[in-house]
Amino acid sequence: MNLSTPASPPRLLPLGDAAWTLELAPGLDDTANRRVMALADALRAARRCEPSLADVTDVVPSFRSLTVHFDPLRADADALGQWLLTAAQASAAAPHTPRCWRLPLCCDLSVAPDLADLAAATGLSVEAVVSLFSQAPLRVAMIGFMPGFPYMTGLPPALARPRRATPRKAVPARSVAVAGEMACIYPWQSPGGWHLLGRCPLPMFELAHPQQAAWLQAGDEVRWQVISLDALTALEQRVQRGAWRREDFLIPSVEAATS
Repeated sequence: MNLSTPASPPRLLPLGDAAWTLELAPGLDDTANRRVMALADALRAARRCEPSLADVTDVVPSFRSLTVHFDPLRADADALGQWLLTAAQASAAAPHTPRCWRLPLCCDLSVAPDLADLAAATGLSVEAVVSLFSQAPLRVAMIGFMPGFPYMTGLPPALARPRRATPRKAVPARSVAVAGEMACIYPWQSPGGWHLLGRCPLPMFELAHPQQAAWLQAGDEVRWQVISLDALTALEQRVQRGAWRREDFLIPSVEAATS
């Protein structure tokens, strides 16, 4: 992700008659993405106390913009747009406090079909690639492509590679992969052209979850705990039995800040 895109004024764009999209940068920009998260936080907090925002129905952050859906029959669209422009200026200095996860990752070659090829392409050993990847804190820049699919920045530059020349017709669910300057976790089996470096045993999307079906949210941080193939199988069995909790994989804020 480009870290040096020059700052530009926010652009407010209508998305039909029931949404605004506020662009904070002309291209992919890590600083702008953090501003998007801070603006989303501010809007969600303001909805609880500002009557003018009561008709906002959804808030969707992306790499460099925030889309805000509203009820067109009840909301004052112009007032909402002006609120977003004003809040965008304040969000430039507002910090975003992310949730931080430590997720298990198995890099056994049986579940990492592209690991050896990626190692050869980088001139590193398989062990060095696993170490480099697993020690890099990643940020969820946005959710897209399919429900629960996280686009994560922070990939070490040495591991950046173009997508596969020939995409797979079926990537196994929960595969951890890299492409370009990003990493991801496939929540479902699907076609895909990213390089598969391992597998996470945890579901990334659960319709039955009462608060949030998608495990990860834009703005979250992800760190890895490398596990063996046997541990992967054991955790998958625990998931199938329902003998686990999401909270078990959250890193306490104090530990996240010091690690």
